[in-house]
Amino acid sequence: MLSIRDFFIYLFIMAGVTYLIRALPLVIFKGKITNRFVQSFLYYVPYAVLGAMTFPSILFSTGNLAASIAGLITACVLAFKEKSLIIVAAFACLASFCVILICQLI
Repeated sequence: MLSIRDFFIYLFIMAGVTYLIRALPLVIFKGKITNRFVQSFLYYVPYAVLGAMTFPSILFSTGNLAASIAGLITACVLAFKEKSLIIVAAFACLASFCVILICQLI
């Protein structure tokens, strides 16, 4: 069992690390970043992290890989055609649901 003292020690360490991660770039890069590689790297990091966290969840969310892939493909096609977020989400869910129903009938 974790004691209250240990809990607060861990909490302050995690808060400190989180703060340092966010504050160090501001301290290190005082001026405008002129290197195009660093600029593009920092621009795309949030998208890469979001994709890395989201993609595995998409594939294993339904418990049926075929349904997950059907929803993923549907969402990608509709998003590529620049449909609204509600339309993309609704049709991806519908595609997954239909594949699950078909798999249950088979």
